[in-house]
Amino acid sequence: MTAVTPTAPRHAVPATPAGTGLGRAGHAEWLKLWSVRSTGWSVAAMVALGAGLTTLVCALVARDLAAGETGEPVGAFITWGLLFAQVTAVVLGALTVTAEYGTGMIRATLAATPRRGTVLAAKALVLSGTLFVAGVVTAVLGWLGGNAFLSAEGIGLSLGDDGVLRALFGSGLYMAGLGLLAMAAGLLLRSTAAAVSVVLALVFLVGNLVMLLPGALGEWLTKLMPGNAGSRIAMPESFNPLLLEPWTGFAVFAAEVAVVLGLAAVAFARRDA
Repeated sequence: MTAVTPTAPRHAVPATPAGTGLGRAGHAEWLKLWSVRSTGWSVAAMVALGAGLTTLVCALVARDLAAGETGEPVGAFITWGLLFAQVTAVVLGALTVTAEYGTGMIRATLAATPRRGTVLAAKALVLSGTLFVAGVVTAVLGWLGGNAFLSAEGIGLSLGDDGVLRALFGSGLYMAGLGLLAMAAGLLLRSTAAAVSVVLALVFLVGNLVMLLPGALGEWLTKLMPGNAGSRIAMPESFNPLLLEPWTGFAVFAAEVAVVLGLAAVAFARRDA
């Protein structure tokens, strides 16, 4: 008599591999992010550039601001250093994905967590959380340092002054958004140099060149450029009064980041690692 070996029904659902949940993927991404020196150096550079330059500029212009000789609002200088600190957010955002493609580690990542949407969500959460905290800390330290010189001239800004608290919080939001934009560019281009160059050109170069276009077209394109729209939330007052209102600008910026992230997610899902 021959024994019959039972077979699994064809409609059976395969077991989900261990460790594929968002929580586990997020933990893995956190460990990867902070296991490389570039992360620590990027965050340190953000704080040093952002807080240091804000303090330095406020020290240099405090007396002229108090005398009314600059013609610029005091609040425009409180987070001035973020103009340069944002470069580090772009670099870190791009490296979050391009470093793995460069070393081939992305294949191990996808072997551990086959669901690419989960991998992308985990990377986005870890990166944006890191940059949000770093951005807020940078802005707060810059405000404390710069405000010491402004207060000595009788023009200091407190947390209760219009736009100050929003700008400190908004600095974290803007840095997180920039990092996500760079991460999306990294997924699309798979090159650190290309991703960083494209995002920085968009923020610094294109955002200013469109102002040269005539009439309402140039005015509105200037308002809608990612760097111009997003950075307004990180300033109590702006050097450019023609920019969108802070929360309106950030909503535009967030929508732009979401679109690019969506394109990156599609490319990530369809292309081979």
